[in-house]
Amino acid sequence: MFSDVDETLLNGKSLFDFLDFYFTGRYGADGARHAAGTRRRIGALVAAGSPREVGNRVYYEAWRGERLDAVTDWGTRWFARRSGMPGFYVPAVRAALREHQNAGDHVVLVSGSLPAVLDPVAVDAGARHVLCTRPEVRDGVLTGAVVGEPCIGEGKRRAVRGLAERYPGISLSDCYGYGDHSSDLPMLTEVGHPVVVGGSPELLARIPDARVLPGGGPV
Repeated sequence: MFSDVDETLLNGKSLFDFLDFYFTGRYGADGARHAAGTRRRIGALVAAGSPREVGNRVYYEAWRGERLDAVTDWGTRWFARRSGMPGFYVPAVRAALREHQNAGDHVVLVSGSLPAVLDPVAVDAGARHVLCTRPEVRDGVLTGAVVGEPCIGEGKRRAVRGLAERYPGISLSDCYGYGDHSSDLPMLTEVGHPVVVGGSPELLARIPDARVLPGGGPV
């Protein structure tokens, strides 16, 4: 089964929460201003109608010059701090993942977030694969660019197809997909069993036969 992460498996947006956590934690007030400025730029793009893929690239530009080992270490710290708080996971989706695992299904996380955030979540949730936006790294330092395309929208469809091609015995028509936002639609229409988390009217208008699970709330 394939699952989006932010506001599907996890409450809130891990991308922005980690942005604040890292830059404020490492650089204090200057880092907080940098994170806030990044948020404003992305918010302005969204308000102007830019697709999430564009905002995702702007997000990764904010990490230019940061060392990969430091970002990874802070990702572990972020997970340790946040996962111990009530409401980290969306209860219905966390329970659904356990049901899939008990049935022998493999869990795949599909997200525009970065490995530093997603890898600890994947270990805790028992996910076999992580399909995500990958920051470009040179000599151990993030360049601000991404490798390939952001794992959002059509990028999610292509990532799911690419993984399925590596396992020819698996048919996507037999797979489940969980998502909450219109940017998850390409992934949800790629699988035979789409699940809309939170009841997005836009998603349900496009896939009216999808199963619906409640979003939010403490685990």
